[in-house]
Amino acid sequence: MSQYIRDILITIVIAVVIFLGLRFTIGTFEVYGTSMVPNILPSDYIMADKVSYHFREPGRGEVIILNSPQQAEKDLIKRVIGLPGDTVEIKDSKVYINNVIIDEPYIKEPIKNDYSRHTVPPDSYFVLGDNRNVSADSRTGWFLTKDDIIGRAMVIYWPFSRMKVIEHYEYNI
Repeated sequence: MSQYIRDILITIVIAVVIFLGLRFTIGTFEVYGTSMVPNILPSDYIMADKVSYHFREPGRGEVIILNSPQQAEKDLIKRVIGLPGDTVEIKDSKVYINNVIIDEPYIKEPIKNDYSRHTVPPDSYFVLGDNRNVSADSRTGWFLTKDDIIGRAMVIYWPFSRMKVIEHYEYNI
């Protein structure tokens, strides 16, 4: 085999390995709804890390991509609010986790409807959209399992004018 053909084959193998590595570790998603406005808009394209949650649990305040519990073929984007074992309640336009009000500077407007106190089941998460008054989220009666989490949203990469790192928020509880 000539050196030239060997170099081409090595280049192809390296390209395939890099492509497959990226395909299994990074996902790209288009946002369709308004549940994360004003931070993430419809038609934004998101890059997500699909690996980190295999090594650690999602944290409160992280923005995630998930499989919709109500429509299997649909992906959603939400913010993790409650972790397994947490109690979550919404009253007087405030979110309480374990009886502590959380500061949410990222939401579009205060929540209009209350949500009675619930405990997040083991191996489950309570998620909300940042645009609380239009978001279909855990308040509609479902908790998210870790198996339904696709990845951690990292970057808005399109449109170019909105390119930015997605802010995750850490609550002091």
